[in-house]
Order: sequence, then C-alpha cells, then structure tokens
Amino acid sequence: MTFDLLSRRGILGVFAATTVTAAPVMANAFGFLRGAGDMRRIRMYSGRTGESLDTVYWVDGKYIREALNEINVFMRDWRTGEAIGIDPRTVDVAAASHRLLQTNEPYMMLSGYRSPRTNAMLRRSSSGVARNSLHMVGKAADLRLKSRSVGQMYNAAMSCRAGGVGKYSRSNFVHMDCGPVRNWGA
Repeated sequence: MTFDLLSRRGILGVFAATTVTAAPVMANAFGFLRGAGDMRRIRMYSGRTGESLDTVYWVDGKYIREALNEINVFMRDWRTGEAIGIDPRTVDVAAASHRLLQTNEPYMMLSGYRSPRTNAMLRRSSSGVARNSLHMVGKAADLRLKSRSVGQMYNAAMSCRAGGVGKYSRSNFVHMDCGPVRNWGA
C-alpha cells in the first residue's frame, strides 16, 4: 500500500473540513471565548441614539469594570434613559456569536435593557414581548447585522448553547440572552 494518495493538499483539505465541522460545536459561549485568547471585545451601535460602542471588556480572565459601566450606559432603555447593570454573560453570548460570524461589522442594537414601563408599553402593541422579559433585568439584547442574515446570526448564537435565542425574521433581528438555554422562531 502506498501513501502517495495523501498529498499535502489532501491533508490540508481534510484538516479544513474537520475544522469547519467542529467549529460550531462549542459547549457554550464562555468556553468558546476562553479559547479565543486573553481579550473579549464588543462592537455595537444604536440607530435610536446615534451612539457607538467599541470596547474591550475582558482581559486576562477578568472583566473590566470601566468597560462594563460603558456597556451599561450604552445598553440603557433609550426611551426613559434608565440604565442598570447588564449581565456580562449577555455580552459574552453576543461577542461569541459575533466572532463565529467572522465579520468586522458592529452589531446594531435594537434593544438592551428595558424598564418595566417600556416593556409594558411594548406588550400592549406587540404579542411578541414577554411579560417577564429578560430585557428588564439586563440579561438580553436584540441585535441585527446588515452583512449577515437572521438565520446566520441565529445559528451562530444557537451554537454557543449559552442562553436563549429568538429568531425574528420578519423584523430582521435576533434575540440573545444569558437565561436558560432555549430557542424560538426557528
């Protein structure tokens, strides 16, 4: 038996196929990010406020308090101006999903924190707003990318297996949260 069939190109092809197949099978977003290096970064902008955020929020195994404070203000309820502490695990899920999507485009954040008053107002006008939404406790974000489809974003977030993922194709966004692992809108 000869080994001439295993050319350099053939070996590289097998390696590439294995890497692509294994990439989305992550235990969770946090495990994926641990293997991504010593730094975590999130990039977003808000069409509602015109603000942008581009910050490194985790370095060498530790969250950076100043960066988390910046995220808290950025993800505030834009209707009321109220801000609370955003659960860093929510940011981890978004950052891990963004990394899997391999894009430099920042997320457009449609909704981060929602005050109970804002959530109640939205519930009156839409059946898709949960009474006990995780947005009200800083554990959820509704995000969009121009360069990726809702399906691609949904699949990336689902592969993290780190929280809830909702697919809103008609409204062109994906909900990501750090609550129990579940999904809807598939």
